[in-house]
Amino acid sequence: MKTKAALLKSAPVERPFHVTRPLVIEEVDLAAPGPGEVLVRVVAAGLCHSDLSVINGDRPRPVPMALGHEASGVVLETGAGVDQLTAGDHVVFVFMPSCGHCNPCAEGRPALCEPGAAANGAGTLLGGHRRLAWNGHAVHHHVGVSAFAEHAVVSQRSLVKIDRDFPLDIAAMFGCAVLTGVGAVVNTAQIRPGQSVAVIGLGGVGLAALLGTVAAGAETIIAVDLAEDKLDIARHLGATHAVNAANADAADQIRQVSKGGVDIAVELAGSVKAFELAYRATRRGGQTVTAGLANPAHALSIQQVSLVAEERTVKGSYIGSSVPMRDLPRYMGLYRRGKLPIDKLLTSRSSLAGINEALEALASGRTVRHIFDL
Repeated sequence: MKTKAALLKSAPVERPFHVTRPLVIEEVDLAAPGPGEVLVRVVAAGLCHSDLSVINGDRPRPVPMALGHEASGVVLETGAGVDQLTAGDHVVFVFMPSCGHCNPCAEGRPALCEPGAAANGAGTLLGGHRRLAWNGHAVHHHVGVSAFAEHAVVSQRSLVKIDRDFPLDIAAMFGCAVLTGVGAVVNTAQIRPGQSVAVIGLGGVGLAALLGTVAAGAETIIAVDLAEDKLDIARHLGATHAVNAANADAADQIRQVSKGGVDIAVELAGSVKAFELAYRATRRGGQTVTAGLANPAHALSIQQVSLVAEERTVKGSYIGSSVPMRDLPRYMGLYRRGKLPIDKLLTSRSSLAGINEALEALASGRTVRHIFDL
């Protein structure tokens, strides 16, 4: 079939994106779903910094590639062997497919699926196929999803079925911002009621983490960012304190508010400086969690003796250490009960025609979550 998709034909691309226009809406050929695959009509797709990281070269991927990884839609057709989904089902895309058989999957850690990671790096679906083509040439899939498009063919293991009465525009944000941000604080950090927490980096994922921190019952919640408008949003979402990371004494401010350092600091900016701030703000015996994807060439330096003498814990969190089939229904239940108001993160929306303008707005910090209505 023919469908329209946003293609990245070369990378890296420099800003401003509304001038350089890295993404081009093209009519592409989309093959029918193969065994274990599903054809989905995309209804809503969210714009995330992970999309930017492919465009600016921080996360190198093969091109041409159809971008987009955070989305929701409706199943139109299923391939052979698909037994969990049927036409008409509403679904959320998950950007890490899980095979169910490798060691991480067997351990209950599908976010670390080895075949899924290999397929994502190669720009294929989980089964190793590419179902997109443009002008007779294969087009790579973005982390098995490629949701900046009217339609997508994906592995059934890249989808989670949801209730049909759940709003699909809000559901889209659960596939990345919520799984990653909320998961980082409830799964990886395992925040307990009464603890002190610093959330560093207040993009869509960071603010979702802050909402998760509030829902988990943390007592002292310190929001940290470079932008005052993001700090204002964080206050309205439940942060008890706010610290501008641009201040030279930002770590001291956090330690003062938390009486010696926070129990848990969560870094979601994808920046070495942000992680170093998070580490300095963590108390003796505390935990520093990072879920931000920094440029692979960037490295950090930690005083090794502090890990031992202060019994520090440093943990990475990918997709919030989530089990999507388990966690998405839980988080959506919290949303329904008003405990996880993710809809407050939706700051702008447009059609795909405005995608490059939306990219520049995100890169410049003018938006939290932008939704494309497909």
